[in-house]
This record gives sequence, structure tokens and C-alpha cells, in this order.
Amino acid sequence: MPVPVPQQRSVPAAETSHGDLTLLVIEDDPAGTTITVPELSAAAGTRVRIRTARNLTEAARLLTDDVDCILLDLALPLTGGGAGAGTPTADAGTSGTGTGTGTADSGSLPEPVSERAGELAALTHVLGIAPQHAVLALTAQDDTELAAEAVRVGAQDYLFRGELDARVLSRAIRYAVERKRADTAQHQLTESRLRAQENARLERGLLPTPLLDGSGLSFAARYRPGRSRALLGGDFYDVVRTPDGTVHAMIGDVCGHGPDEAALGVELRIAWRALTLAGLCGDELLSTLQQVLEHERQSEEIFATLCTVDIAPDGRRAGLCLAGHPAPLLARHGLPARLLPYQDGGPALGLLPRARWPRRQVELGGAWSLMMYTDGLIEGRVGTGGSERLGQDGMVAMVNSRLEQGLAGEELLEAAVAEVRELNGGELTDDVAVLLLGRDPERIRRWGGSAPRSHPASVDRPPSPPARAAGAQRPPL
Repeated sequence: MPVPVPQQRSVPAAETSHGDLTLLVIEDDPAGTTITVPELSAAAGTRVRIRTARNLTEAARLLTDDVDCILLDLALPLTGGGAGAGTPTADAGTSGTGTGTGTADSGSLPEPVSERAGELAALTHVLGIAPQHAVLALTAQDDTELAAEAVRVGAQDYLFRGELDARVLSRAIRYAVERKRADTAQHQLTESRLRAQENARLERGLLPTPLLDGSGLSFAARYRPGRSRALLGGDFYDVVRTPDGTVHAMIGDVCGHGPDEAALGVELRIAWRALTLAGLCGDELLSTLQQVLEHERQSEEIFATLCTVDIAPDGRRAGLCLAGHPAPLLARHGLPARLLPYQDGGPALGLLPRARWPRRQVELGGAWSLMMYTDGLIEGRVGTGGSERLGQDGMVAMVNSRLEQGLAGEELLEAAVAEVRELNGGELTDDVAVLLLGRDPERIRRWGGSAPRSHPASVDRPPSPPARAAGAQRPPL
């Protein structure tokens, strides 16, 4: 036999067990003659503790985090309703006009759009003040249309007064709670996906677009951030051609590989491009970049390594500056690839306040390829047990082996990164950036003195390999 809803009582901690649920009943019947809720015990499936509120103001006070589900009588008026009743204030999420419209403090409340909006005003108010709670709507048995409209507005389910027994109510509560949890999880998943897509668009927009039109040089790059599900890391690079015909290339690495390091890398890359287009190069450019780093870094312990190359308009020689960064790899047709000199390099940016970075002149020759990279490519583990690093010598041997196989361009880059990952026994934890610049006189003549438009580096998927000139003894990098 149904019994009146018991008054709220405190539940000792010893009585609370895992899986118990708390039901808040909101009904306007102080005599307990209209709405009765059966006693719910463990025999009904899950023990349910019951609280009661006679109006919305009292319900707002009883609505705590441990409430799992709300049973709301749709006949409840917005005002009045027994002892302690009163008009809900704006802080409770309603204007007091009976429309269920909340204020800015309570957030945007769902508003029913139907001819029966007035009958759902209490439900609209409850959904506004309890957006994280499951809600069951209670109505008369002959009002199926209102019950269905309540679910459309936001309730998890509805019940009829005449069917309010222990079995039905216990099942409805569990269903409503699980459906609310599923809805919340789906909403969070959707928000997470949208946020990830927005972050991906932002990061993709921050990747560099090389400015090489008219230079006659080929370009290829590969970029793999060490952070999971990221497009940007602490490594950065850029390539631009200035009006005098000089091609400037840069690659760098901010220590660490988190989001702060990625942001700093973007700042340094953009600063380098702006300073280069303004006419700075060599020691003057690196000194200015160090000032940018010192002002933008989160800690004085943060530093960045850098390698810059400025290639003369005729493409046969270049100036090289190293700031604590590995030396580039140069390959000519018919000759093994070799490291460029690195003895005259300067310290990493951010280590010494008045450091200097000498500029070394390098002869490139007529046809060549220049590979610039970050230390993520050479610091992977190799050998049994992963006790040794690949190192620069290992990288040079690996690249020469791939050259002997006829690989070149982006095909070579992809194979090199894949082999480094395989030797490491899994994904690399550090960021990896590699770029190739090349000069091929035959290619330049074929394109009428200029190269085709360059494209940004590929990220996370291998690009199509470029065409190679026929008859070459050894393909360029």
C-alpha cells in the first residue's frame, strides 16, 4: 500500500552504501492526500533516500550535490504552496512572473515552446536550477500530451500518479539517472571534439607557409610534435626569400615539448620572419631573437637552440649560424651526405646575456640538398635495450643508406622518421622537425628559372614523393 512521502531526515554515514540514490520530491500537498510515493527499499532494487519540498524555494535549499533525481509534480504552481512557501527570487533562477525565465545569474534556462508552456513553467524553472540532475515529471494519467511535452522540454521521463508503485518508481529513477549521465557524457564528448577541432584549426594556422616563389629551390618538410593529439610542439622552422633573392631558412627547438613551449616556438618563428624581412641576419638577428625569448619565456631556465642559413641568390654558397643547434647535413650529386662545420657555433638563445654567434661561409656547389633538423631526430634510442642514442653519426649513416636506395625529398624524410621511430622501439617522446632545401640546375631550367609553388610541411601523414630527374648518379636529399 502506498504511504505518504516521509519527511527529510539525516542519513548517518554508516547507512550510506555505494549505489544508493537520493530522490527530491517537489509537490504542493501538505496534507499528503494527492501525491503519495511508495516506500522504496533495497528489495525494490536500489535503496532510495527521499527528501520532500513543498515549493520551488524550499526545493532550491534542498537541492544539494548528493541529490540524484528530482520527482516534480507538474501541477505545482510557481508561487504559494504551503508552509515556507513564497515566490522564487531571481537568485533562484526565475523572475517571479510565472514564465520560468531566469536571470543572468542562473544561466540560460530552457524555455518550452508550445501552447502548454504555462503548465510547464515549474519544470522549466527546475531544469534551470538543476541542469546536472535527472528529472522525472509527474502528471495525471489522462494527460499523456503534457507528459510527452515535459520530456521534450528536458525531463528524462514521466510518471502517472495512478501508476506510482515501488517497482515502477524504482525503475524510473534508475533509468532517469543513467539517461542523464549518458546525456551529460555525450554533451561533454561533443564539447571535447569541438574544442579539439578548434585547437587543430588554430595550430594548423600557426604552421609556417614557406615563401620561396622565384627562388628555384625545392622544399620538403616533416613535422611530428611529441605531445599527444597535438599539431604544434616546441620545434619550429621557417623559410623565406627576401627581395634581393636571398633565401633564408631557420630551424629551432625550445627546451621542453608542452603547450607553453609550443607557443614560445611560434612567437620566435614569427619574430624571425619579421626580422628577416626587415633586413636583419646573422649575429644581429640572433641577438634580437634572444631579447624576444628573454621577455616571453615563462622561466629564466627556458632556452632555445637555433640554426639559420642564408643562401645567396645564385644558390652556390650560404652563410651558416648555429646557436647550440645540430649542424645541417649537405649532400651533393654522387657524393655521400656530410655534416657542415659546427666548431664555430655559439650558445643557445637565452643562456648568456651578451653572447655572439659567428657566421660561417659555406660552399654549396651547383646541385645540392641541405637537410636541417632538430635533435628529436637524433636522440632516439637504438641497440639492444635502448641504451644508446642514434646520434649525428648514426643519422648520417641512415640517410646515406636511404640515398643508396634511391629515396629523395619527402619520401626520404618519411622513411627517415619512420626508421628512427622503429629503432626507438615506439613513438618518439620529443618533437621532430626536418626540412630539405635543394637546388637542381636541370629542374630550374625545366621550370623556366623558377620552382613550382612551395607548400607547408606535411603533418601526421606522408605526402606523395616528388619526381626525380632522370640520369642522376645519386639522388639529392
